[in-house]
Amino acid sequence: MTTSITLAMLMIYIAIMMGIGIYTSRKTKSVSDFVLGGRNVGSWLTAFAYGTSYFSAVVFIGYAGQFGWSYGVSAAWIGIGNAILGSALAWIVLGRRTRIMSNHLNAKTMPEFFEKRFDSKGLKIASALIVFIFLIPYTASVYNGLSRLFNMAFSLDSDSSYKIIIIAMAVITAIYVILGGYAATAINDFIQGIVMLIGIAAVVICAVNHQGGFSEAHSKLGEIEVNGKTNQLNSLFGPDPVNLFGVVILTSLGTWGLPQMVHKFYAIKDENAIKKGTIISTLFALVVAGGSYLLGGFDRLFCTLESSDTSKTLINKLSNGKPEFDAMIPALLNTALPDILIGLVVVLVLSASMSTLSSLVLTSSSTLTIDFIKPKMKNLSEKKEVIIMRVLIAAFLFVSVIIAFNKNASISTLMSYSWGALAGAFLGPFMFGLFSKKITKAAVWTSFILGIGITVGHMILFGFGLFPELTSTAASFKLNLASPINAGAIAMILSIVVVPLVSLFTKKNDEKQVADVFKCYE
Repeated sequence: MTTSITLAMLMIYIAIMMGIGIYTSRKTKSVSDFVLGGRNVGSWLTAFAYGTSYFSAVVFIGYAGQFGWSYGVSAAWIGIGNAILGSALAWIVLGRRTRIMSNHLNAKTMPEFFEKRFDSKGLKIASALIVFIFLIPYTASVYNGLSRLFNMAFSLDSDSSYKIIIIAMAVITAIYVILGGYAATAINDFIQGIVMLIGIAAVVICAVNHQGGFSEAHSKLGEIEVNGKTNQLNSLFGPDPVNLFGVVILTSLGTWGLPQMVHKFYAIKDENAIKKGTIISTLFALVVAGGSYLLGGFDRLFCTLESSDTSKTLINKLSNGKPEFDAMIPALLNTALPDILIGLVVVLVLSASMSTLSSLVLTSSSTLTIDFIKPKMKNLSEKKEVIIMRVLIAAFLFVSVIIAFNKNASISTLMSYSWGALAGAFLGPFMFGLFSKKITKAAVWTSFILGIGITVGHMILFGFGLFPELTSTAASFKLNLASPINAGAIAMILSIVVVPLVSLFTKKNDEKQVADVFKCYE
């Protein structure tokens, strides 16, 4: 019964997505149409596009499962941070200035912004390569989360089924993004956002009621021992507030420097739309992210690592010795939800993930085409430019699928390295570049090198398991230095600190060029 209901809901949903792709393809003629929707997207569509690009299977399956297990109900602080810092403040601080300056510079991508803002082709090429390379693991993490949910919904356990699901999702995403570009993703994001809001609310209510209501579930969490202590998982700040803060920073501040997120401000219609979009986006994040992490906070009531506890779903350990965090939310859903809601959740996570995937592949393909390939090909027509973007979408998805086949690569690790590298490199240069005339090229290069250096260095030292003793020592600190999440948060904070500092001691940019850039605010 569950399978038939879920399949029916999926077929309807996919048919709607394909229909939107075909409809918008007729209106997608130019590069601006394909990449930015003609810079004429309203507040509701932009806000939902921002929110649905923000939250995907990575959050609902990976992060909610892992951090709910680690921090209990205090994991809900991550969702609150996402709403306030990752949505509201991002829109207030960056929204208006990004739209005005990107329009003035005729910049369609973040690398193109860096080139024209700092008068440097080198910055454009470097940032384009960073975007293309480090969006791939994030895309792989989305596929990972999707496949695990489908395995739960359809009782598929084999590796071949896991791979087939990933390939199918890639093909569906490719079709509607290749057809309609940004317009297709924006309209689909609005529909997907509505599904997400309804679905999250229904799932949280069902899961809590399954444990006898919120008070009863909260009390049960307090009985679980963590490091020999009780009343940790139901406390306000949980058993590990320091590392919880690191998660809040990575997942909230990261949006300020992610090309696929700030890209939404390039395309928004006008300043009034930004004001409305701020409110809509914040409320959306509060419901979706807050609900997801709160749901994850109760996963220990449904899952166990001990085979002796038959009242809960047994969670396996991976070959790297870590618990299979990515299986926890699917196990909770399978236990707590009725058949009809299983189908809704599958559509919910598919909605969230498809919107994120479409944003990622569109950002990556447009960046590589506009900022890397186009400058090397003279007399490239807009029609050929759009064709190249469409081909690159397929290539980007193919590489992401290959990475996603590795089940040992956890969702949170893949996302953390992606966000840490991108926001660690871009956050400071982009934010200060919108506000200050004094930011120098050297400061931007420094941020790029630090963000990528910290990420790649951390991957080598801790990500591949090459130095187990070093990893154990780094993990023993109050702030777990072996965590890719904390590494990403540190890279972002350093970007904010280093950019203005280096600008004080390095060669200033041409005053006339800078004045011309900033006259758009006059």
